[in-house]
Amino acid sequence: MSISASFPRSLLEKTQEDKLAYFLSYRAAHPHLIEATDRVIRTIQEPAGASFIFVYGPSGIGKTTMRLRVEQMLIKQALITLESDRCHIPVVSIEAVGTESAQFNWKDYFTRSLISLEEPLIDYKVHYGSRGVRRNNQGELTIEPRITSPELRRALENALKYRRPKAFLIDEAQHMQKMASGRRLQDNLDCLKSLANLTGVQHVLFGTYELLIFRNLSAQLSRRTVDIHFPRYQAGISDDVEVFMSVLLTFQRHLPVEEEPDLLALWEYCYAGSLGCIGILKDWLTRALKVSLDEGAKTLTLKHLKQRAWSVAQLQTMLKEIKEGEKQLTEGAEKHKQLYESLGLSEELPIELNNSLSNNANDLQEKVSKSPGRKKNVGKRNPTRDPVGGVEPNAS
Repeated sequence: MSISASFPRSLLEKTQEDKLAYFLSYRAAHPHLIEATDRVIRTIQEPAGASFIFVYGPSGIGKTTMRLRVEQMLIKQALITLESDRCHIPVVSIEAVGTESAQFNWKDYFTRSLISLEEPLIDYKVHYGSRGVRRNNQGELTIEPRITSPELRRALENALKYRRPKAFLIDEAQHMQKMASGRRLQDNLDCLKSLANLTGVQHVLFGTYELLIFRNLSAQLSRRTVDIHFPRYQAGISDDVEVFMSVLLTFQRHLPVEEEPDLLALWEYCYAGSLGCIGILKDWLTRALKVSLDEGAKTLTLKHLKQRAWSVAQLQTMLKEIKEGEKQLTEGAEKHKQLYESLGLSEELPIELNNSLSNNANDLQEKVSKSPGRKKNVGKRNPTRDPVGGVEPNAS
C-alpha cells in the first residue's frame, strides 16, 4: 500500500482541536478494506444480484469507514445519471439503532430511512402515499406521531421506488437481531427481504459477528444472500504482519506532532493492543494523541499509548468474540466432506466451496480437471480395441 509523506506541517501552528480533527478524519486505505469494498460494489452491480449482502467483521475493524467508501464509489458511478435524472439517489445509508426493549423498533427505523432519503433540490417531487407523511409550507418532511408502522413502510416503499437507489446500506445491523425470540428474528429478516423484493433495492448489512445469526434462518434467505468477511490482520501470517506495519507507519507519519514517533519499534505492542484491527488501532492512537497534546509533548510516546490502552481483560473479551466469529466463518475439509456425502458425491473431488466471489465456474472446472484422483465421465469408456468378427485383437 502507498504511504503519503506526512501531515501538512502548517498544522503544527493550529489549535489542538484542529490537530485532533485532522488525525480523526484521516483514513488509511489498506488491502482488507479495499478488497472487501470492491467485493460489495461488484456484488451490487451483478445482474442477478442478491437481496442481501452481509458484511461481517470484528468490532473496530473499520466497517463504518468501509460503508463510507461504498457510498462514495456508488455516488461517483452515478454522476452521469444524476445529470439527466434529478430524482435518482445513488445510495441510502442509515444506522440501525439499538433498542432498550426486546423488540426492534421498526417505526423508528422507517422514520430514519425516510429522513435519509431526503434531498433538498428534489424532495417536493416524492409522493409518499400516506396522509401521515407530508411536507409543510417550507417543504420540510413532516411525519405525524399518530402514523402507524405499516403506513411508514408503505411511504418508504414509494420513496425507494421513486428514488431508485442502487443500494440501501445499514450500519450496526447486528442491533436488528437483539430480541426475545427466534420467531421475531425471522420476522425481521422477512420484513427486510420483502422490502428489498418490492422495491428492487439491494440491502447491505454491516455488522459484527453477532450478525452471523442471520445467515441461515431459511433456505430462501440463504439463496438470496452473499457473505463478505472483513477480517482483521493475523499475526501468524507474514503478509498480514507486513500490511499491519505499513498501516502503522502511515498513521505514524500523519500524527500531527513536532517529532515523528517511532511506532514501528513498538509494532508488537500496537498489534496486541488493537488485536490486528485497524479501526481499534486508529481509535487508540487518537486517544493517545489527545494525551500527548494535552501535555504539550513534542511527540507521542509509549507512555501515552499505555495511558489510553484497553485493559488485558477487555482485550481478552474482544479476542474471544472475534475468534468465535472467525470459527463460524471457517469452512474446513470436514464440512466439505459432509456436504459431498449428503449430495452423494465422491469425497475425493478437491472442490472448495465458499461464498467468495472469486470462486467462479472456470476456477471450479480447473480444479476438477487437475485432480489426479478424479473419476472418469459417466458412460465414457477407456480407449481400447474392440474384437472384430468374434476374434480378439492380437489373438494368436
